[in-house]
Amino acid sequence: MNTATSHSPMAMDHRTGFFARAEAWLDARGKGAWIAAMVVSFIVFWPIGLALLAYMIWSKRMFYSSCKSMTRHSVHMNKSSGNAAFDAYKAETLRRLEDEQGNFEAFLKRLRDAKDKAEFDQFMNDRASANDAAAEPTQSGPATA
Repeated sequence: MNTATSHSPMAMDHRTGFFARAEAWLDARGKGAWIAAMVVSFIVFWPIGLALLAYMIWSKRMFYSSCKSMTRHSVHMNKSSGNAAFDAYKAETLRRLEDEQGNFEAFLKRLRDAKDKAEFDQFMNDRASANDAAAEPTQSGPATA
């Protein structure tokens, strides 16, 4: 057996099913192949396209490459450069950026809370003025002398 092909996704023995071979073939070609297969299956017979879309979401195939790059990025960020001074600077900078991000998120939360309170106060004022306007004609009836 050729060792170059024995480790590839397509190097499955003949006992694997059609769906396993098709899945491996699409995985080898990336997310674009999965999307193209889904579009073609929608055109040919829409229930197959719907089933393929559900499978792609359920198996996380739609998000696979973005998750893989995020993992690679976070591993790279924690890797030591070999220079202690630079590593200390990088750690301090990352800590400062995380603190700033936390402060900014807290600011955005306060801003959203203030906006929600202002909208609720406006709603209550509108409701009170509507109730006052509805109550005025019944209170001011014709004067009896």
